Amino acid sequence: MRRTDFAANRPLLLGRRASINNAMQVNHSHLSINRDSLTGSTEKHLAEWQGCASPFLVHGEVIDPLNRLVSHAAEHGFQLRLCSSFRSFDRQLKIWNDKVLGLRPVYNDDGAVIDLSQLSEWQQAQAILRWSALPGTSRHHWGTDFDIYDAAAVDSNYRVQLTPDEVEGDGVFAPMHNWLDTLLAPGAEFYRPYALDRGGIAPERWHISYRPLAEQFAAKLNTQLITERIESSQILLRDVVLAHLDEIYQRYIQLRD
Repeated sequence: MRRTDFAANRPLLLGRRASINNAMQVNHSHLSINRDSLTGSTEKHLAEWQGCASPFLVHGEVIDPLNRLVSHAAEHGFQLRLCSSFRSFDRQLKIWNDKVLGLRPVYNDDGAVIDLSQLSEWQQAQAILRWSALPGTSRHHWGTDFDIYDAAAVDSNYRVQLTPDEVEGDGVFAPMHNWLDTLLAPGAEFYRPYALDRGGIAPERWHISYRPLAEQFAAKLNTQLITERIESSQILLRDVVLAHLDEIYQRYIQLRD
């Protein structure tokens, strides 16, 4: 099974503005949670995180907790690194539209490519939603969520795929994730929002979230905001998405334990 969305989310530099944001890390999360930051339509709530070879954009309030997590991992022999952090609405929109058009593959749970042309539009949307967020609803919009790997476990030429085979069993990144199992306990700062298969988004062991802030964002995202953002975009399958938005929200967006 292949996960390709992160490849479109390489580190993004914001120059002077990001440096200013980085230097002004104050606890104003309630001010940064608005229509635009919820739907990936702004970068004003973000700052550069310098914990990797190249900077990644993250929410300004996540920098210190993320640094602590990376340091803790290093103490146990792991080089916890990001391969995906913030992803804008436009970037998520391109991923979505490319999949609808057949420019990016869509996989089933067994890792086989799905021929979307054989499916109804609603079936196409569900197949894409299994592995890719609807633009405007991705947790990566918030700067609180990250796809991670252990750089110490592979050489510099290794291409991270973000697949279950990498993070489970004898997978190359499984040792780090097994260690994280003990760290990401209920109530911990970081957790895996897609640890379980709830019948919507497939489990993603590599996806972690900064709970204190992500839960604030999640609580404010609603179908009205999503509808307004979708209606103003050039998303493909728009009509079927809007017709089924309540179900999409319940199955793929609203997480329930």
